[in-house]
Amino acid sequence: MTRELPPWEVIVVGGGLAGLSAAIYLGRSKRQALVVESGHSMAVWEPDVQNYLGFPQGVAGRDLLHRGRMQARRFGAHLVRDEIRRIVRLFGGFELHGNDRTYRAQRVLLATGLTHLPPEVPGVRDCLGRSLFFCKDCDAFRVQGRRIVIIGRRNEAAEYALAMLAYSPFVLIATNGKPIEWDDERRRWLKDYGVQIREEPIAEFRHHGGRLSTVRFSSGPSVAVAAGFVTRGDRYHTDLAEGLGVKLTSDGEVSVDGDMRTSIPGLYAAGCVTPANCQMIVAAGQGAAAAQAINRDLFEESLHRRTLKVWKAA
Repeated sequence: MTRELPPWEVIVVGGGLAGLSAAIYLGRSKRQALVVESGHSMAVWEPDVQNYLGFPQGVAGRDLLHRGRMQARRFGAHLVRDEIRRIVRLFGGFELHGNDRTYRAQRVLLATGLTHLPPEVPGVRDCLGRSLFFCKDCDAFRVQGRRIVIIGRRNEAAEYALAMLAYSPFVLIATNGKPIEWDDERRRWLKDYGVQIREEPIAEFRHHGGRLSTVRFSSGPSVAVAAGFVTRGDRYHTDLAEGLGVKLTSDGEVSVDGDMRTSIPGLYAAGCVTPANCQMIVAAGQGAAAAQAINRDLFEESLHRRTLKVWKAA
C-alpha cells in the first residue's frame, strides 16, 4: 500500500450529489481537493429525477452524477475510485485508509450517504425507481391517479398512506407479515379515511418491465396496483464517523451544525448521512455549504500561520 504525500487540503469521502457539489466549490476555491468514491451513490437508483432544479423534463440520476464529475474535474478537483475503510486523526489532519491506498488530508468531508432498505420480495429490484419508490416528496406527484401500495408498519407508513390520499383514490398499506407498530392516533386516522391494510406476507410484486401491476400475497386475494412506496427504513453509512467517535442524532445520522461541522474538529459531513431528508437538491446544497465552511476554515488558519495562498503566474 502506497502513501499519498503531500497531504491533500481536503478529502471528500463519497461521490454522490453532496460530495461532487462540495468538490466543485472546493476546486473553484483553489483547494487541493480529492474525492474518493466507491461508486455506490443512491442516485443511480433514480432513472428519472423530476424535481431537480433546472431539468423541467427530468434527468437520470446517472446523468446528474456524470455531469457533476465532469464539472468537478473542470475546476481542478481530483477523483479516484476507492473505498475508505478507516479514518485516523493525526496532528493537524487525518489519515484515511482505503482498499487501494492511504491518504492524508487537513480536512475531511464525509458524504457517505445512506442505503434505502427495500423488502426482499421477488420483483422489487426490477421496479425500483420505475414504479416503486422511497420518497413521497420526490415521487408522489408522478403517480397521481394510480392505485398505490405502501409497504411498512410504523408511523411513517401510516403517514405516507394518509398523504397519498391527495394523489390517489386507492391507497393500501401492506405490512409484509410484520406486526403493526403505528400508534393509536394514526390507527384512528387510517380508519377514519378508510385506508385498507393487508398484514399477510407479500409473495411477489408482479410487473411488466418494472411497472407494477399486482401485489400477490401469501394468502388471500391479490391486489392490482400501479405504484408503491417503501418505508422499511434506511441504513446510514456512519461507520467512518463512528470510528472517530462522532456525535450522532437519535435517528443514527451524523449530527452537524449550520456549517456542516461534526463534533470532531476538522471533520465535516453533508448529504443523506446527515439529517438532510435525503433530497438530491438538499444534499447538493449541503455539499456546497460544507465546502464554503471548509474553505473559510482553511483560509483563516492560513492567516494565523502566515501561509496564505498568493497568486503565482504560470
